Amino acid sequence: MTSEDELLVPPGAGSRRRRLHYELLGCARSGHQLIGRDAARVRAEDAMVVRERDGLRWHRCLRCDSWIPLPLPEKPSQEQVPGRDEVELPLRGKPLRDLYVLRLIALDRVLHFAVLGALAVGIFVFARERQDLTGSFYRALDALQGALGGRTGSSGTGMLGEVTRLLNVRPSTLWLVGAVVAGYAVLEGAEAIGLWLGKRWAEYLTFVATAVLLVPEVYELTQRVSALKILTLLINLAVVIYLLYAKRLFGVRGGGRAEAAERAHDVGWPALARVLPGSKLGDQ
Repeated sequence: MTSEDELLVPPGAGSRRRRLHYELLGCARSGHQLIGRDAARVRAEDAMVVRERDGLRWHRCLRCDSWIPLPLPEKPSQEQVPGRDEVELPLRGKPLRDLYVLRLIALDRVLHFAVLGALAVGIFVFARERQDLTGSFYRALDALQGALGGRTGSSGTGMLGEVTRLLNVRPSTLWLVGAVVAGYAVLEGAEAIGLWLGKRWAEYLTFVATAVLLVPEVYELTQRVSALKILTLLINLAVVIYLLYAKRLFGVRGGGRAEAAERAHDVGWPALARVLPGSKLGDQ
């Protein structure tokens, strides 16, 4: 096989099939990232990303390394393939994998934001309309408690007892609780947005907020064990360990400097040259 043929080896051939190729996931979702599709001519220095052969123009995806054959443009809109300084390269390798993990955590934070936001609204509405809602609450829960076989007409036991204690809470306390819940919802929303965008500050914010929650979660398990509590604790532990170890927070495993070096290794033109099929750098 000539070096020309090696450059057109399909992606995923050989050992690359043995692992999950995150770049292919990104291309399956948003399409291949190609350049020079409407360029009038291809120069020799463009061979890393665009080549012409047998009446076709082969474009290398900047994300997944696939070589896509396309016909020559009939009405090119630019003279030549954009230079390297004109192209914004997509994430690849470990940085891309980390972004997927961060976005998975972000989705969990979106769920927290929605639940806490709804709870905060409910508390504020209840605090404002407590007097008007008191009678309706008592009648509805008295009927529900009776339907479940409980005692009716008693405000000291069962669900009615819990509602009575809630209704006796001072309005200022309810507003304070609502404000705390709303603030926590905003915090979860900020985490979700920052993690989705892959921001470093969001990683630190999520780590601190999640680590602080581990204390009450462990305490809750000492009082009463449930499958949901165990699952929540395991998820939060996984998030904390991942952010601390994989994202190198607080100087762990070289900290931000090592993180930047790792990113530079996988993203950029040198990385594209290193994994180019047939390149002498491909096996390094």
